[in-house]
Amino acid sequence: MRARGSSPRAALPGQVVLVLQGGGALGAYQAGVYQALHDCGIAPNWVIGTSIGAVNGALIAGNRPEHRLARLHDFWHRVEKTRPIAALGLGPVAQNFFGNLDTLLGGVAGLFEPNVQAWLGAHARVGIEAASWYSTAPLHASLRELTDLEALADHSTRFTVGAVNVRTGRMRYFDSRDERLGVDHVMASSALPPAFPAIRIDGEPYWDGGIYSNTPIEAVLDDRPRRDSVIFAVNVWQPDGEEPQSLWEVMGRQKEIQYASRADSHIARQQQIHHLRHVVRELARHLPAKQRESAAVKELASWGCGTVMHVIPLLASRLDGEDQTKDIDFSAARVHARWQAGLNDTLQVIERAPWTAAVDPIEGVIVHRA
Repeated sequence: MRARGSSPRAALPGQVVLVLQGGGALGAYQAGVYQALHDCGIAPNWVIGTSIGAVNGALIAGNRPEHRLARLHDFWHRVEKTRPIAALGLGPVAQNFFGNLDTLLGGVAGLFEPNVQAWLGAHARVGIEAASWYSTAPLHASLRELTDLEALADHSTRFTVGAVNVRTGRMRYFDSRDERLGVDHVMASSALPPAFPAIRIDGEPYWDGGIYSNTPIEAVLDDRPRRDSVIFAVNVWQPDGEEPQSLWEVMGRQKEIQYASRADSHIARQQQIHHLRHVVRELARHLPAKQRESAAVKELASWGCGTVMHVIPLLASRLDGEDQTKDIDFSAARVHARWQAGLNDTLQVIERAPWTAAVDPIEGVIVHRA
């Protein structure tokens, strides 16, 4: 998982934002992305995540810069699993089956373990904080050990996590700029039902934000005050795919679409909005100075802005043999492969430095696709 070489930090036009999707084991790709930024001297000013993205985000924002990479390595080493079945010489399909069966039956060290109350049956009224197949007590312990809550609270790196209020169905972003965040906020953002139990914040139960919006980039683009930004949007689910031919493939394709589908629509909407803001700014400039000083024109002109947001989409490529269970595939080989892919992809983007290219001054959101 070492970088092929480091390079000095390029001049980045604005704050650096790291947006991290949910995706279970696929989150190893995000750790590789962060390593590339770290090795090139690029420190994020703001990390926003959902589910495993919130966990990785906490390990980044919740540690001093010199400790972040080590904490990510520690966490992913804890959760990766060896597959002794490989020694029997069985093919990859059998290895995946038995490896995932082990995860479903025994959990993942450092993340989750079977919840004994689930054995009472699906209709047992055990309460929302115990109504799940697994307990996330191991994740709580990992976060307590690997995050520095004081570092998280000092606002040197802004940190935001998304979670859904179970009662109202509304998405809420918990933001370190506005309140003190802790382990429970990360746990709430990672509470994917029915596998994991809801987590209470201020008395309200919350589930994983990924069931509402798995790519929280809209919170960045809607942020106020608006700032020039370079946004590394790290996606681990494939929005495009081949036509499925079996029920198993249909289940996999449905999962990919469910968790990957909203990012592009959010960005397209924000491109329109920011375009109009730039148009308003330009129109105001063409008015005579005396008119620009009137209260009514000032109010209208306040809707305009000149900020530019460079969006750098990073998409984890598919690995050979992956299927719809890839998000619970914590095998050591897959964790290492995804980490390395994130590292390589991001190093290539940094080398290209697309944010240095000339842009149309009337556009506010520029998407730099590979």
